[in-house]
Amino acid sequence: MFHWLEKNPFFFTTAFLLVFSIAGLVEILPDFAKASRPTENLKPYTLLETAGRQIYIAESCNACHSQLVRPFKAETDRYGAYSLSGEYAYDRPFLWGSKRTGPDLHRVGDYRTTDWHEEHMLNPEAVVPGSIMPAYPHLYEKSVDVDTAYAEAYTQKVVFGVPYDTENNPKLGDLEAARAEILAEAKILAEDMKDPEIKAALERGEIKQIVALIAYLNSLGQKRRAN
Repeated sequence: MFHWLEKNPFFFTTAFLLVFSIAGLVEILPDFAKASRPTENLKPYTLLETAGRQIYIAESCNACHSQLVRPFKAETDRYGAYSLSGEYAYDRPFLWGSKRTGPDLHRVGDYRTTDWHEEHMLNPEAVVPGSIMPAYPHLYEKSVDVDTAYAEAYTQKVVFGVPYDTENNPKLGDLEAARAEILAEAKILAEDMKDPEIKAALERGEIKQIVALIAYLNSLGQKRRAN
């Protein structure tokens, strides 16, 4: 049979490519699947962080900021440890990005603070002289859509098996319990904010979008899998 294949280059090439492809799949796929598993201690986004992520996408922040630190010294020196595939296990959709008008944000939670984000989103040039980023004053006026955030998190749990309501992971419960949980989380974050109107709104049971967005930004980085 092999003698026949040697006399027929087309069939020999086809057989070679077939065997080579199968061998490659057997070698590559298991490692790929392993690398795509959640990194150790990675937690799903809380409901407040989920709401913030929705705002991040709605405001097209991903059009100017990537979330992918590549394994090059110039990038790790500036942005921190390079990104691992398992860190995106709960990201749907992922926000890697391919364009950086502003800096990469995949590790921003490791070096920026709540009060820094509060001032930056209201007046970027006040903290980054010469910044071309627009201000987002409407985020301080509009309230979070808790029901939509809950629906997304619940879908992640039911459809994709994201481990909400399990030991050491964020709780969802029913919608009423979720509303209480997200409000409590927002109040804790707002303790580090300066705007009294934000805190007054929380006392009325209203969560302004800026609170959720900052919660999401604070979650980005190694802090998200620190505990």
